[in-house]
Amino acid sequence: MKISQKIQQSTKDGKVWWSFEYFPPRTAQGLQNLLDRIERMRALGPEFIDITWNAGGRTSDLTAEIVKTCQSTIGIETCMHLTCTNMPSEKVDIALRVCGFAVRQMPILCPCRRQSSPVAANILALRGDPPEGKDDWESVEGGFEHGVDLVRYIRKEYGDYFDIAVAGYPQIQTFPPEERAKEMAYLKEKVDAGANFIFTQMFYDSDMFIDWVHAVRAAGITIPVVPGIMPIQTWNGFLRAATAIAKTIIPQSYLDALEPYKNNDEKVREIGTKLVADMCRKILAAPIGVRGLHFYTMNLERGSRMLLEDLNLVPRIETVKPLPWRQSLTPARRSETIRPIFWANRTKSYLARTENWDEYPNGRFGDSRSPAYGELDGYGFSLKQTKADAIKLWDHPSTFEDVTTLFQRFCLNQLSALPWSDQPVLSETSIIAGQLARINRLGFLTINSQPAVNGVRSDDKVFGWGPSNGYVYQKAYLEFFASPELLDSLIPYIERDPGVTYYVINKRGDLRTNTTSDGPNAVTWGVFPGKEVIQPTIVEAISFMAWKDEAYELGYQWAKIYEAGSPSRKLISGIMDNALLVNIVHNDFHDSDKIFKPFFKLEEDLDSKAATAATAINGHAN
Repeated sequence: MKISQKIQQSTKDGKVWWSFEYFPPRTAQGLQNLLDRIERMRALGPEFIDITWNAGGRTSDLTAEIVKTCQSTIGIETCMHLTCTNMPSEKVDIALRVCGFAVRQMPILCPCRRQSSPVAANILALRGDPPEGKDDWESVEGGFEHGVDLVRYIRKEYGDYFDIAVAGYPQIQTFPPEERAKEMAYLKEKVDAGANFIFTQMFYDSDMFIDWVHAVRAAGITIPVVPGIMPIQTWNGFLRAATAIAKTIIPQSYLDALEPYKNNDEKVREIGTKLVADMCRKILAAPIGVRGLHFYTMNLERGSRMLLEDLNLVPRIETVKPLPWRQSLTPARRSETIRPIFWANRTKSYLARTENWDEYPNGRFGDSRSPAYGELDGYGFSLKQTKADAIKLWDHPSTFEDVTTLFQRFCLNQLSALPWSDQPVLSETSIIAGQLARINRLGFLTINSQPAVNGVRSDDKVFGWGPSNGYVYQKAYLEFFASPELLDSLIPYIERDPGVTYYVINKRGDLRTNTTSDGPNAVTWGVFPGKEVIQPTIVEAISFMAWKDEAYELGYQWAKIYEAGSPSRKLISGIMDNALLVNIVHNDFHDSDKIFKPFFKLEEDLDSKAATAATAINGHAN
C-alpha cells in the first residue's frame, strides 16, 4: 500500500500514527542485530518504516536487502531513501529497479509504457549531502542537479508505480523573508512534480514547525506533512544530531533543562523524553491536520519506546497483528489470508518454500492442483543457529530423556529455541505449558501447538488480532513426533473422542488419518464488524505432506551439528529415522484440556499397569 494512502486513512479514522527510520549498519553482525531490533520494534505499532541510503548508493545492496526483509519476512511497509549524490541517471535507474524488485517484484521491461500498478514501492527522493571528504555538493555528469529532477524522472519513467516523499525544512521559518519564499517555492516545485507526502528535517521548536505548516498550506501545498522527531538519548548525541548533522536551532529552554545533567545519560534521556513528548503533544493538538510522528531512531529502541509511552500512544492490534501470523507484503502475498499452521514457527522458511507455488486464488496460500505445489528444488533446509550457538542451546543429549527434557524446557519458556521453532514460545502457550511439558515427558515431542479460544475480543493482548471490536476463535492443536509403538498406544484413546481429527505421516510420505474430508479444517478464525468470517489458519493433508520433508530434515540438521559417530548424533538421527509426524485438532474450541485427555488417560493406564506389575513382582518375591 502507498504510504500516503495509509496516512490519509489513519487521518480519516481520527487515529494518531507513527513511523520509524533506520540506517544500514556497517557490519554483518550489525545488520542481523538491526533486523532483530526492527522486528521487536514492530510490536510498537509503526504504520511504516524507512531505510536511509548513503551518498552515491554506497550501501545500496544493504539498503535493498533490509527493505526486502522488512517487506517480505517482518511484514512492515517500508520506504527507501534515494539520493542524487554521485548518482548518474543510469545508477538511479538501477536503484529504482532494486527497490521495485525488493519491495514489489516490479516488472523489468519498459515500466514507463505499462499501466499504473495498483501497488507501489515507496521512495524518499533527496538531493542528499555531499560525499564523504567534500564540503560542497556537486552534480555528476548525466546526473541530477536538484531533488525535483529526481522526482520528475521517477514520475516520467515509472508513472504512479512509486509513492514519492520529499524533504521539508521547518528551519526556513528562521530565514529572512526573501530566502524563506525561495525555499518554499522549491518545495512547491517538488510537490507539483509529483511528490505524495513530505518528511521534515528534525526540529525541537514546535511553534516554528506549526508556523511552517501554515506557510506550507498557504503556498497551496496540500499533501500530508510528516514531522521528523529525534528522541534525545544522550547530551553529546543530542548536540551532534541537532547542530552538526541537521543544523537545527535548539531552544534555550532545552539547553537550560539538559545541560546541568549532561554527564548523566539516564537523566538526560528522562528529561529529554518529557521535552520532546510535550512538543509532540502541542503539534498533534494544533489545528494543522498533522496526526502522525516520524521517529529518527538512530537504530536505537529505548528512546522511541519511552516517547511513545510518555505520549500514551498504544499500538493498535490491527497494525501489529492484522492476522494471527506475520503477513508478507510482497505482491503475490499481499492478499494472502490463509496459511497452513505447520509453518507457524518458521515464517521465513514458509515464504522461501512457497515462493514458486502458483498465485494465491481467492486468498488461499496455494492451489494443490498446481504442478509447482510442494516443489523442493532450489530450497534447502537449515537451522537458524550456528553450530556453536546450537550446542550452547541444546548441549550434548545422550539419552532420549535428555531430548524430552529439552522439549519440556522449551514449552516452559526455559529454552529460547528448538530446531522447529526460530523464536521462543508464544505468550498464549503459557496457558497450556504444563500440559505440553507433561506429554513431552511421556515421549511425544511437540513442535507446534495452540490452545482453544472461544470468542476472545480481538484486542486481547494474548490472543487478539485483526480489526477492533471483533472476536477471535481457535481450535486446540498439537503437532509432535512419536515412535510408532507409542503412537499405537495413543490412537485408541484418541479415537474414543469423535471431536478429534488427526493426520499421521512417516518420512517416506505414507499418510493416514481419521478424517473423511479432503478439504481444509479451519483452526483459527475471526468475526469482525462489516466483514465476512476470516479463516486465516488451516490444517489439510496436502500442505502437511509438503511440510513433512522440512520437519524431518530439521531433525537431521540438528543431529549433524554433532561429530559423526558421536552419541548425540546417533541418538537424534535414530529418533528421526523411527519417528512418525502427527498433528491433532480438537474441533470443540470451548476447552483446551480436551485435546490432552487421551495423553493423560494413556499415562494413567501405563502407570496403573506398571504399579500392578510391581505389586505382582513384590508379591511373588514375598
